[in-house]
Amino acid sequence: MLFTSYTMKELTLKNRIVMSPMCMYACDDESGRVNNWHKVHYPSRAVGQVGLIIVEATAVTPQGRISAQDLGIWSDEHVEGLKELTSLVHSQGAHIGIQLAHAGRKALVEGPILAPSAIPFDEKHRTPEAMTEQHIAETITAFAEAARRAKEAGFDVIELHAAHGYLINEFLSPLTNKRTDAYGGDKDRRYQLLNDVIDAVKQQWSGPLFVRISAHDYHPEGLTPDDYVDYARRMKAQGVDLIDVSSGAVLPAVPPNIYPGFQAAYAAQLRKEAEVATGAVGIITQPELAESILASGQADLVLLGRELLRDPYWPRTAAKQLGVTLEPPKSYNRGW
Repeated sequence: MLFTSYTMKELTLKNRIVMSPMCMYACDDESGRVNNWHKVHYPSRAVGQVGLIIVEATAVTPQGRISAQDLGIWSDEHVEGLKELTSLVHSQGAHIGIQLAHAGRKALVEGPILAPSAIPFDEKHRTPEAMTEQHIAETITAFAEAARRAKEAGFDVIELHAAHGYLINEFLSPLTNKRTDAYGGDKDRRYQLLNDVIDAVKQQWSGPLFVRISAHDYHPEGLTPDDYVDYARRMKAQGVDLIDVSSGAVLPAVPPNIYPGFQAAYAAQLRKEAEVATGAVGIITQPELAESILASGQADLVLLGRELLRDPYWPRTAAKQLGVTLEPPKSYNRGW
C-alpha cells in the first residue's frame, strides 16, 4: 500500500510517503525568508520520490517563531521565496504542503512571548504573557493571512500545528490553559481557538487541510487519545481532511515507552472511532513497518522525519525491500 496513490479533494498523491515537517533553523537572518538551503533540502526529497513534502513549522507572526532562524509566512514578502520552493518541488513530480505554526510559550525569540496562561514551559524558558482577547483575534487573523499567502505561493496542502506544546496545543491542554473566558475552562472552550483558526483558514483555503495533534499529554491530568477522538470528530465536521497524529511535548516529560511506530495506535484509534483519515508518525524507519501500518488500517499516510534526513532516497530503499518497481527520475535511470 505504501506505493499506492491517495486522493484528498482534488489532490492525488503518487504514494503514501510523507516527509514530516521538521525545523531546519536555517534562515540566514531573522527575516524568515527561504534561502538556498531550503531550495536544496526540500526538492532533494522530491527527487527521492517522496509523495508529499511538508515544509517545517512556518511562523504566522514574528513573535510566534520557535527560533529566530525559523521560516516565516507573516508577511507578503515571504511569498516570492515560498513560491520558488513549491515550483522546485512540483518540477520533480512531488506535492508540497506547509505547516502553519505559532510557538506560544516555547518561543525562543526576543521580546514578549504569548500563551493562553502565564505559565513557563520549564525553568529555562521565560514566563509568557497570558493572551488578551485582542491577542487571540490577531493570532486567528494571522493564521488566515498565512493561509492566503500559502495559496499564493502554490502549496498543495496546509497543516495547522496543534501539537508538541506550541500555541494551539497549549490552548487545548488543561495543563497549560488555565483561562476562565471563552477560550479556556472546560473541554469545549479549550477547543475554541483551534475551532476559530480552522474556520478562518478555510475562508482563505479550499485545498486539503491537515491538523497535527499531540494525542497524549502523558500526564494524569492531561489529555489522552480518548479526548482527541472527540476533538477529531469536531475537526472532521469543520472540514479537516486528515489528522496527523503525534504525541507529547506539552510538558518537558518524555513519553514513557518509545519504540518504532509507538504512536500508530493513537492514529488507529482516531481513524476508527472518529472515522477520520489519519497520518502515523514516530520512529518509522523500516519499510515493512510503514507498509504494515497502512495495510492494517491504522493510518492513511505514513510520515517520516529523521529517517528522511538520513536518507533522502528512502522511497527507493523501501521499494526495493517491498518488491515494488519505482520509476526513477529520468536522469537517474543509469544508476537506479
